[in-house]
Amino acid sequence: MSTRPRRELGTRIADVLSSQSLNALIGIAGLAVPLAAWVSHQTELKNLLLGVETALLVLLVANHAYLRRIYIQLRRANDRSMADAKYFAKVRSQLEQELIAGFGEIADGHLQVYSSEVPRLSVLLFKVLIDSDTTPKRVLAADLTTSPNLLTQRREYLTVNRRLIENGGTIQRLFICWQNDLIEPDFAKSLLELIDHHRSLGVQCAISVRDRLRADQAVDFVVVSSAAVLVEEEQGDSDYRRGRSSVYFKHVERWAGRFESTWGHGPDSAPFTLAAYETAIRPMVTSGAWDEAAASRVVDQL
Repeated sequence: MSTRPRRELGTRIADVLSSQSLNALIGIAGLAVPLAAWVSHQTELKNLLLGVETALLVLLVANHAYLRRIYIQLRRANDRSMADAKYFAKVRSQLEQELIAGFGEIADGHLQVYSSEVPRLSVLLFKVLIDSDTTPKRVLAADLTTSPNLLTQRREYLTVNRRLIENGGTIQRLFICWQNDLIEPDFAKSLLELIDHHRSLGVQCAISVRDRLRADQAVDFVVVSSAAVLVEEEQGDSDYRRGRSSVYFKHVERWAGRFESTWGHGPDSAPFTLAAYETAIRPMVTSGAWDEAAASRVVDQL
């Protein structure tokens, strides 16, 4: 089944108004009507035709103004001014097709990028939230955490996290970890250091055991206000930079609901899970006296 967003009524109307057939029909009518009025000897018919011509002219102007508002206008390069006009024309044509396809996706409220572009795009989404009138100034982030050190390397992203919070925003970040990782001393140490750093920025942190989540909950995504959601590939995998990620600007509330159901409420919530994990694991990390059996029992009870 296709996951492409359903085309809305406004999009279909825009397609009709911008169609070559409609504009050709208006153009032909614009020529035929005044010609018929000119050859007509009946005053009433001539006045009627001139009225129709005026209406067509108003429609044409309004349609032109509407198309300028909803479509991007770019200057096309002059092939003849290039060293090899035919070669350049083929390259230009290919690039234009790719560009148009990309803008077509954005017009439908969907943007797909390579995962290597996610850090830059994440920063952009945060900056726009900070600088715009969009409310609430809230971010809900679910991270599939297989290597905590990867998240500490995204310095520009962490900086914009701090800026959002300093400007009155809130961030809830849920670290979703495998059970076996949570009982590994190196992973536990890195995870707690990562959580400490995020808390120093003002981020609300929590953890969830990935083994106990449904497949639809174990997804890496960031909900930005009620405006957008960035769905990433799993972090830390060998193909991370080759995968694709998506931004959706529609149906964001579904992702917010998914996050809130995973975050939970009360003693069974993800913040309480983190508190229970820290209470038992942090002393072992700090002292360097790691007890794998004890750590395993703690994680089993989370």
